[in-house]
Amino acid sequence: MRISDVLRAKGDQVVTVAPDTDVARLLAVLAEHRIGAVVVSRDGAAVDGIVSERDIVRALATRGAAVLAEPVAAILTAEVRTISPDASLAEAERMMTERRFRHVPVVVDGRLSGIVSIGDVVKKRIDELEDERSTLTGYITGER
Repeated sequence: MRISDVLRAKGDQVVTVAPDTDVARLLAVLAEHRIGAVVVSRDGAAVDGIVSERDIVRALATRGAAVLAEPVAAILTAEVRTISPDASLAEAERMMTERRFRHVPVVVDGRLSGIVSIGDVVKKRIDELEDERSTLTGYITGER
């Protein structure tokens, strides 16, 4: 299975915010879309950074409520790891686990084309394992 399989199932829409969006508005976007991270992009195509719930919590803990009026650019993670749609699920799992992040933008030719979460990847892997189990059970019982 590939990242493209995940995107085919969940869709390729990505919620983005501009770097000058204030953190309070970012919180509203996260709540509105029921998501845990947003790609920061000047134009909706380039990946300028990513902001997760963790980034917000850390900023609040160190700088207090004043951070809510600051621009997203002040708290974003600028060094974003991205992945290709051709990458395997195992590669995505390994990257997310080793780097300790839960969201990874999918990029094709330098343009944002999707985003996957660790939950998306785990769900697809579970589906894959259930299909394999079903096939093996059918083979053993002679139902297939």
